[in-house]
Amino acid sequence: MKTNPERQPAGESKLVHTGKSVLLFGILAAVSAFVLILAMFLAVSFGAKELTLGTVWTAVFRYDASLTTHQIIHGLRLPRVLAAALVGAAFAVAGALMQGVTRNPLADPGILGVNAGAMLIVAVSFAFYPNLPYSALIVLAFSGAVLSTIVIFLLASNGPGMLTPMRLTVAGAVVAALLHSLTTGIAIYFDLSQDLAYWYAGGVAGVKWFQIKLLAPVILVTIIWALALGRPVSLMALGDEVAANLGVKTKRIRLLAMAAALLLAGTAVSAVGPIGFIGLVIPHIARKLVGTDYRFIIPISALLGAVLLVIADLAARTIDPPKELAIGVMVALVGVPFFLYLARSQRRGT
Repeated sequence: MKTNPERQPAGESKLVHTGKSVLLFGILAAVSAFVLILAMFLAVSFGAKELTLGTVWTAVFRYDASLTTHQIIHGLRLPRVLAAALVGAAFAVAGALMQGVTRNPLADPGILGVNAGAMLIVAVSFAFYPNLPYSALIVLAFSGAVLSTIVIFLLASNGPGMLTPMRLTVAGAVVAALLHSLTTGIAIYFDLSQDLAYWYAGGVAGVKWFQIKLLAPVILVTIIWALALGRPVSLMALGDEVAANLGVKTKRIRLLAMAAALLLAGTAVSAVGPIGFIGLVIPHIARKLVGTDYRFIIPISALLGAVLLVIADLAARTIDPPKELAIGVMVALVGVPFFLYLARSQRRGT
């Protein structure tokens, strides 16, 4: 029996998909996955020493430790490419969740100050506990992201009126500026400028296999968690009242979605630094491609975010070899104009 969208409650009908829309999503997901795999092979192949795709394939699936090229691929390039894909997916999904539950098109882990909170804790860790294990650093970075987010929401909620997207953005910008200043002060006082310069710019060059083993389970499990929240987040994006009328426990879903976004952002920042704009740009592109249903937006965002960061890392390594540009700069070249466009559109809408 076919479902008649006209008999569905308002909002619920927006989540009813035809076979054509599901097929389109499947095609987009398959194409995105293919582009990601191709981009990863190209990223492993190109660098200070160019390698053929055949050599990369052999090194990945038939590794020979006696060959120098295989050592380069397995020890240096493969971990950084995998890290770029994981972190790109993490930032993109975190941004998608934040935009969904806050109904703020400008929401992003960087813009809302989440990255700044994680970075402050990283700076404190470098200053007082320089030999801290990486697993502990992830936990601390996540804690910093949580604390900064709580402060931002309290500031945005204080005073008359509702928690609006603009108030949330302004509060995030203010808190981010304060936390960045504190981080800079700590870096100068404890002579950490060089150590933190890499983190500020963002990069995956120093990622090792043991970090991948910690990153991959956390990020992949949290993305699966985010996928499970796709339907209620889609309804919340239509408004809390609509979602509540359809049986969504809005406070609980917002808490779970923000926790997932914070875990993704905190983990990613602890690995590669505060790379901004991925969580801003990619969810908007995903919405243009698949519509407003977060059951589709989240997986497409994960794939496109991974593609963007892998390509950005490849460009950073190959534009001016043997020097490497900061990967955060490459992403910002795309993200800053897009942010200005969104801000202008938001102002016109207001």
